[in-house]
Order: sequence, then structure tokens, then C-alpha cells
Amino acid sequence: MNILIFGATGMVGQGVLRECLLAPDVARVVAVGRNATGVQHPKLQDVVIRNMTDYSGFEPQLQGFDACFFCLGVSSVGMKEAEYKRITCDLTMAAATVLARLNPGMTFTYVTGAGTDSSERGSRMWARVKGATENALLRLPFKAAYMFRPGIIQPLHGVRSKTPLYQAAIMVLKPVLGLAYRLWPDKVTTTEKVGRAMLAVARYGAPKALLDPADINALGR
Repeated sequence: MNILIFGATGMVGQGVLRECLLAPDVARVVAVGRNATGVQHPKLQDVVIRNMTDYSGFEPQLQGFDACFFCLGVSSVGMKEAEYKRITCDLTMAAATVLARLNPGMTFTYVTGAGTDSSERGSRMWARVKGATENALLRLPFKAAYMFRPGIIQPLHGVRSKTPLYQAAIMVLKPVLGLAYRLWPDKVTTTEKVGRAMLAVARYGAPKALLDPADINALGR
């Protein structure tokens, strides 16, 4: 498979990239982002795009892919809805619309979050925006599209969050996260499981489009 990853420098994206590079049936991985990953591997190529809403000069580099793992995202803390929508929905759709045209046989996976609001009418701003993004993605003419809705994610294998506050919390809660994953597999997953689950849906599909932590863990086995 040829795999495209958006957001490979973030916590989820790092875990997904690791699993792609380890998978024997993945021949090529292209990581798209504003910055290079810094990872050296014969399968991996970085494509640096400063303006992530304009892909007009990069279309040849975005063709010929079996799957896209879209792991870009920001926290909604302290953000107004219009700005959060611009970063979360508009940026995602700018990329996905181009990819659907260039790769009609592609499987597209998008990382949202547990509690995402598919009705787009709930009281939580972030959940409404994520729900609107999911719904828009599901209307695009991909071969298949899957919305990953993880809850708590335990980073493994040296994966780190780029957000200092999150990374500090992860270090403090590290012993608890491992126990929580074993006790509540319907609420907690790992970066490893997310990456393996994305590869599983790219290979075989999944019985539903909206995947919660229990689904992710089952697919990631």
C-alpha cells in the first residue's frame, strides 16, 4: 500500500507513522505537513506545505495513494467557534476534497474524538464542529471513509505530545494510563492501536464508519 499521512508530527500522527513504517505491506509513506517529520526511513518522504489550504502546486505529489490517515487537529481550549472551524473543518476539507478527486479509490480516515456530535446542534462547540467535519467527509466520493473517535490515548514507544501542557499531564499520569487501558478498553486506547486500526481499515474496511475506542482497539489487535 501507498499511504498518505497528515499531521505525522503530532502525538497521534507519530504513532500512526511508526506503525506504517513497520508494516510489511506498506511500500511507501508520504507525510504532509507544515514541517518535516525529522524521521529518516527508506519508505518515508516528507512533503512540506506551508499553506495547508492550497494544494494547487502539489497535486502530482498527492496522487497514487491507497489510503490517507488524517491526524491533524488542535485543542478547542480558548478558541472562538469561527477560528476552530477554520482550522478543524475548513483545513480538513481543503485537503480531503483534492484527495477525493485525485484518488477516487482511496480509503480516508479522520481522527475526531469521543463525544463528537453528528447532529451538529449540540451545546459543545468542539463536538458540533467535529460532527460537521465528519458529515462533510462522509459525503465525499472516496472508496471508503472512517471517522476515528478515540477517547483517552496512551502514547507508546517514545511518542510525545507537541503541546507542553498535555505532555506534562501524560508524564504525570503515565502509570495510570496503562492501568486504565487494561481496565476500560471501551474508553482508552493507545497510539499503537490507533495506527494498527487505521492500517486494518485500509486493508479490509470496517463494519461501520464511526469507530469508538472499543472498535479501534478491536481493529488494532
